[in-house]
Amino acid sequence: MRRLALLALFVLPGCFYPADRGRALEAKVDRLGADSAQMQAELKEAREQLAATLPKIDEKIGQVTKALDGLDTASRRKDADIGIQFQKTVEDLAQLRGQVETYLHKITELETALGAQDQKLLALQGTAAVKEAEAKKKAEALQRPADKDDFLALARTKAKEGEVLVARQLFNEFMKKWPKDALVGEAYFGLGETYFGESKWAEAVSEYGKLAKDYPKTPSAPDAYLRLSECFAQLKMKDESRLALEELVASYPKSAAAKTAKERIAELDKAKAPPPKKGAKK
Repeated sequence: MRRLALLALFVLPGCFYPADRGRALEAKVDRLGADSAQMQAELKEAREQLAATLPKIDEKIGQVTKALDGLDTASRRKDADIGIQFQKTVEDLAQLRGQVETYLHKITELETALGAQDQKLLALQGTAAVKEAEAKKKAEALQRPADKDDFLALARTKAKEGEVLVARQLFNEFMKKWPKDALVGEAYFGLGETYFGESKWAEAVSEYGKLAKDYPKTPSAPDAYLRLSECFAQLKMKDESRLALEELVASYPKSAAAKTAKERIAELDKAKAPPPKKGAKK
């Protein structure tokens, strides 16, 4: 019953994540993303129109050049005819130039608006999103070992080197690549450690909890229960913190972590014990 009570914490939706606030943020990001996509489409169209107009200008310039080269021939025609033809060419060039200026102005406006949208997206998503994107690119550039043990070792190495976002990417990839392997439990523990190191107690509980629930035989399971106890204590969940220690002692009595758990339970009991009365024999 103790184990069931503890594991129930890991399957309750929304225990640690403010879902409504998260959904509202996602909706804002989606709306801004849609607006940016529309502006990008308009920008693409303006650039295509500009690209289509520029050859026409080149063609008109060629016509004028050809006309100037043939002045000797043209001079034999009536001055009025030459004037009309030249004026028509000038008007065509002016019209095309006006179109180009319009497209350039529109492109400038769209680029400015897109820049503002990007700033809004960054403000909503925060610098964490930028860092995650950078870490994803960095992780993608890494050569992945074909061997699962080496792959997991690489993820652990990145975590120890402080590249936690890259490590998380690798741990998650490991779980997708070898979903039924027993080492998945170790990947969950590694993920939990990256969050624990950043004092992200709720996120750490989620990863340690998956290990405790689905991979109780993984070597890191006893240590995961110790971490769970610490995380619950940080989250001001004293009963759950003690429950994790008790489950650790009951399920893994011979582990080194169980010895630590017993010491912590004793400390908790000592802290709860009433102070001795004055004059009582020691």
